[in-house]
Amino acid sequence: MTEGNSLVASELLSEPIQQHGIHNMPSVPFSCSSSPKLPELLSKLKCSVAISTYQAGKIIFISAENNTRLTMLARNFINPMGFEIKEDKMVLATKDEIVFFENSKTLAAHYPNKKNTYDNLFLPRATFYTGQVDIHDIAFGADGIWAVNTSFSCICRVTGNYNFIPVWKPPFISEIVCEDRCHLNGMVMLHGKPKYVTALGNTNTLFGWKENLVNSGVLIDVDTNEIILEKLCVPHSPMLYKDELYLLLSGTGEIVKVDIQKRKYEVVAQTDGFCRGMDIYDEYIFVGMSKLRQNSSSFSKISFKDNNYAAGVKIYHLPTGAFVGEIAYETSVEEIYGLKIIENAVRPNILNTTDPIYKYSLSIPNHAYWAKDAEKMNIKSL
Repeated sequence: MTEGNSLVASELLSEPIQQHGIHNMPSVPFSCSSSPKLPELLSKLKCSVAISTYQAGKIIFISAENNTRLTMLARNFINPMGFEIKEDKMVLATKDEIVFFENSKTLAAHYPNKKNTYDNLFLPRATFYTGQVDIHDIAFGADGIWAVNTSFSCICRVTGNYNFIPVWKPPFISEIVCEDRCHLNGMVMLHGKPKYVTALGNTNTLFGWKENLVNSGVLIDVDTNEIILEKLCVPHSPMLYKDELYLLLSGTGEIVKVDIQKRKYEVVAQTDGFCRGMDIYDEYIFVGMSKLRQNSSSFSKISFKDNNYAAGVKIYHLPTGAFVGEIAYETSVEEIYGLKIIENAVRPNILNTTDPIYKYSLSIPNHAYWAKDAEKMNIKSL
């Protein structure tokens, strides 16, 4: 990508992102580069890319500033993992909490730090205290929030009444205990309920899935308790697109489409590294790429032709499997868990509860407020 673009650093980054290819300059936080046509593609699709990186402790929004330049906004969260964006709602799993966000286009336009810059603004509205249960995928369902509880090898609901409510466990798991017996990770929702899940093994002992990591992954039908696929190489990020099931085989770098009836899969695109976090939008596949963990006994048997590839995002054309472009991080980001496309969001923003500015955003039915102080409010109609 010697002719690639640099990403412009947005708020909360202390320095601008350096131009890709400039030498003799110190590295800056989240230095990265992109393929030349990506800004134009995101502009055409009128969307942005959101990723979670628990390793760097960030949720990152990547958007097109114009047809030739990307911009990146990063917010701090503690170990952010799975997240879901559904219309104007967002839910995010962190180290020991689930944070619920509501989007306000009005508050976005009048965001005090940069007025007339953002078209969407996800604001924290509620927090659920789950405890450290290693939640992976998470989603909105017919009965509220559903999550993959990896520590307890189950799918659970989060309502606020308890830390979590176990609802389903794989048929090979004998009891609900905090032992991460199969490393349950991915979840597909259908008609408001969990339908398919992925796990790194069908084992029933503490960390049993680590014994044969590269050849023990499974895809399970939640309704029937049947194992649809087995002997998968580190499956992650299952999703439905146009009623067809896709998932990632992280250990081989493959993006695959599953034939449920025939219980087999076909490879639709091949990445060059450990892929995790996927979304498909308008026939483009967006995939998160992570570096292999150094000195990890669990991942020591996984290897790629070039283990020095960069973490970031790769994009493929679904009908042909052709590579379209990428975003490559040169510093700071090494592992990505979740990736979602934010539809109809040319320049989205998100706030955490670390910066007190979120306290000045107030929403009530039919109105939204940016409060400068207790006596003076700037009232805008929604």
